[in-house]
Amino acid sequence: MNLHTLLIANRGEIARRIIRAAREMGLRTVAVYSEADADAPHVLEADRAVLIGPPPPQASYLRVEAILDAARQTGADAIHPGYGFLAENAAFAQAVADAGLVFVGPPPQAIALMGDKAAARARMQAAGVPVVPGYQGADDDQALAQAAARIGFPVLLKAAAGGGGKGMRVVAQPEDLAEAAAAARREAQHAFGDARLILEKYIPQARHVEFQILADAHGQVLHLYERECSVQRRHQKIIEETPSPLLDDALRRRMAQAAVAAARAVGYVNAGTVEFIVDPEPRAFYFLEMNTRLQVEHPITEMVLGLDLVQWQLRVAAGQALPWRQGDLRPRGHALEVRVYAEDPTNGFLPSTGRLVHVVEPQGPGVRVDSGVRPGLEVTPHYDPLLAKIIVHAEDRPGAIARMQAALERTAYHGVVTNVAFLLQVLRHPDFRAGRYHTRWVDEIGAEVATEPTAVPPAVLAALALAERMPARGSVAPASAGGTARYDPWAALQGVFPA
Repeated sequence: MNLHTLLIANRGEIARRIIRAAREMGLRTVAVYSEADADAPHVLEADRAVLIGPPPPQASYLRVEAILDAARQTGADAIHPGYGFLAENAAFAQAVADAGLVFVGPPPQAIALMGDKAAARARMQAAGVPVVPGYQGADDDQALAQAAARIGFPVLLKAAAGGGGKGMRVVAQPEDLAEAAAAARREAQHAFGDARLILEKYIPQARHVEFQILADAHGQVLHLYERECSVQRRHQKIIEETPSPLLDDALRRRMAQAAVAAARAVGYVNAGTVEFIVDPEPRAFYFLEMNTRLQVEHPITEMVLGLDLVQWQLRVAAGQALPWRQGDLRPRGHALEVRVYAEDPTNGFLPSTGRLVHVVEPQGPGVRVDSGVRPGLEVTPHYDPLLAKIIVHAEDRPGAIARMQAALERTAYHGVVTNVAFLLQVLRHPDFRAGRYHTRWVDEIGAEVATEPTAVPPAVLAALALAERMPARGSVAPASAGGTARYDPWAALQGVFPA
C-alpha cells in the first residue's frame, strides 16, 4: 500500500512534528484547525488546511465527522491522530477504517481493550504480566472496602476508563475511602463519561518506567527500550530520560520481555507504550497501563536509537514489515526531555494565557526543539498549555543534564508565565542529579524549586514587540482547504499592547 496524503487530526507541536516526518517521506499533509488556531504554525506549514470549528475542542478537534469530511475534501488516504484528543478513541479509529482510510495507530479492538483499565488488568494477568495487587470487580463501596482491607492501606482509586490523573485518589485510612470514592467517581464521570473505579495497592515512592513498543502486521513485536518518567506534577510528566538511572541490565531485560508480552496479548500493531510502576526496594515492577498511541516523550527514544518513530508509524500503517530483529536495536548515549508549559509553578501550576511577544528557543549540537508556537500567537485557555519540548542527547547522563541546563538558559517565551525557571531548579537539585527521585518527589520538594518567574520590564516587552514587527511582510501561508493566504506579521501582532 502506498500512502500519498496524510491528515493530522491534532494541533500544536505534535502536528508540526508529524508534518515534518511526512514531508521527508514525500507525503502531502493536511492540517485541521479551530478558529483559535487559524494562524498557528501547524496550519501554516501543512500543504492544505481545513477549518473544523470554533475554539472549544468539543466543537472542533473532537468532532469525528468534521475530521472525516476534511479528509474527503482534501483526498487524504490516511489520518494520524497524534496524542490527546481522539488518539485513543476506539470509535474514531473504527470510523476512519469504515471510511476507507488508514488509521495510523493500533487496531480499534486494542485501543478499546487497553483503554479499559479493569479489562486491561485482567488481560495482563492472563498473559503472565505482573500487575499491581488490586481489585477490578463490581464498583460499590462495600466491595472496594473489602478489597482495600485485603490489600492493605494506603490504596489508590483509579478511573477504570481514564488516565492522566483524572478520577484518581490516594486513600490512607479506611474511614476516608467512601468519600474519596465518591469524589473520584464524579471526576471520572465528568472526564470520561464512565464513573467506574478500580483499586490498586499504593506504592509511596514508586518509579514510573515505560517501554516503547513497535509492532508490525506481520507478527514482529519489538521493544525500543525504556523511558523514565517519574518526575511529575499532578500525575503529569514534566521530565523524561533514557536510559533510566534506576534499572540494571537484569531488571531492564525482565521488564522489556513483559512489555512485549503485553503487546502480543492484545494483538498490538504500530507504536505504543507499556507503562510500569517500579517499587525500588524489592525492585519489583507492575503493569500500570498501555498507551495505544505515540507518547509526548517519544523523541528521547529517537535520539538514542537514531530512528524516526513517526515515519515508522506511517510505514507500518502502510503494511511494511519492520526490518530489524531485537538484537539490532542498541541505544547510544543518554537523552533528556523537558516539557515547557505556559503555567505558573508558584501558583499550583495554573495555566497562563496571553500573546507571545517574543520567543527564544535553543539550538546547537545535540539539542532538538519540538515547538508548537511562534511570536504573536495567542496562548488560549482552550487547549493544553504545552508550548514546546526541549530534547537533548549526550554521551552520558551528566553530559545530558549539563546540555539541558545550557539549553534552558537560552530559552524564553515572553508574554506568558512559563515553567522554565522551575525546570532548571529541578535539574540542579542534588536528588535529581543522583537519580534519586520518584513520582511524588516534585510534590515533596515543591517549595525548594518553585522559583518566582523573572519579571520582564515593560520597556523590554515593547522593544521585543517592535523587533517582531520588523520582518518583511507577505510570507506565504496555507490558510484554508482551497489555497494560500499572505501572512502579515504586523497584523498578527496587533493588540499586543493597548492603543
